[in-house]
Amino acid sequence: MNWAEIEKLDSWANVNPYDIPLDKIDMSRPELYEANVHQKWFERLRKEDPVHYCPESKVGPFWSITTFDDIKTVDTNHQVFSSDRSIAIGLINDEFNPPNFIAMDQPEHDVQRRVVSPAAGPVNLKKLEDIIREKACLILDSLPVGETFDWVEKVSIEMTTYMLAILFDFPMEDRHKLTHWSDVTTSVEAVGNFSITPEERQAELLECLAYFQRLWHEREGNTEGFDFVTMLANHPDTKDMIDDPMMFLGNLMLLIVGGNDTTRNSMSGGVLALNEFPEQYELLRNNPDLIPNMVSEIIRWQTPLPHMRRTATEDFELNGKMIKKDDQVIMWYTSGNRDEASIDNPNEFVIDRTKARQHLSFGFGIHRCMGNRVAELQLKIMWEEIMKRFSFVEVVGEVKRLPSNFVLGITEMPVKLHAK
Repeated sequence: MNWAEIEKLDSWANVNPYDIPLDKIDMSRPELYEANVHQKWFERLRKEDPVHYCPESKVGPFWSITTFDDIKTVDTNHQVFSSDRSIAIGLINDEFNPPNFIAMDQPEHDVQRRVVSPAAGPVNLKKLEDIIREKACLILDSLPVGETFDWVEKVSIEMTTYMLAILFDFPMEDRHKLTHWSDVTTSVEAVGNFSITPEERQAELLECLAYFQRLWHEREGNTEGFDFVTMLANHPDTKDMIDDPMMFLGNLMLLIVGGNDTTRNSMSGGVLALNEFPEQYELLRNNPDLIPNMVSEIIRWQTPLPHMRRTATEDFELNGKMIKKDDQVIMWYTSGNRDEASIDNPNEFVIDRTKARQHLSFGFGIHRCMGNRVAELQLKIMWEEIMKRFSFVEVVGEVKRLPSNFVLGITEMPVKLHAK
């Protein structure tokens, strides 16, 4: 197929990346991720043009940073590469773009992050462990053995939704609103099984804001609570955030997505990876003590959030390319996590991998994922309880994925459980 023919296609899902002129490669195209073919495109960029400029796309011109070391360089240089405009690829919607601390630079970023970080810190982790295990057991014990069901719906969504409710001290009877608002936050117009217009998205998120404003006012003056809302409402540095509704909403969106997508899609992605690498599943059966190390390998393998964006604050040369001030700079974590120069056998899923935690999925520097330990703990406990009950979680049908370049999401995954 020649370039003239490819230009007319709506989707590149079945296109050979080596048929595309290098300067025409556009890694923002969501169909590449829905079809799970993006890795072969990134493989070409790492080999031929690791700091790649895309001059034209639906999300504007942007740089793709694709190697482990170059991503780390960008992620740790927050003076040159700013988070302030946006953390996601694309043209910014100035009409409705609520700010949040991950899309801020120092010192504002550090002040707001410091307020909520204890909820995901070591002291609270000890309190959460028994809660997570109890819920994991309830979920797994309710599943039908020998019958086909959707793992995403029955396990991944249910577990992460419950944990979000705990972290926000959110009414349990309404907890599925949190998952819905997470999907709304990361949605784009008219794609896949979750279609929403910008107007609908704004209305839904304003409903989210109103709900949390009520919770805020209920918790003002409560110094005992250890949830996100109570901490924000009562800390001297953030107690006035309620007077800036868009700032409050932006941080809610960040915390909801952060608590949902990493764990939810890794919980599904781990099952799929073990099915694709059955020798690793056998290794796990023979040595369940590998679970903590496997959790890190799952998070590397899945890379739930495939990219983060920065904006250049000045001209900067990276790996021989001159990035100009105000350019979009996209760190493709999903590519860096498969970089052959930094990770041995990166396309293999290896549960006893040496230094498995040295991956890019949580980022580096001041923006490293605040909730990484909570995510790891959920996955660790879930797999401990799975291995006590089942010899095999077998994927038995077509796996469906989200058409998104920002969330590597698995939306449906039919499985069948085999008892021990």
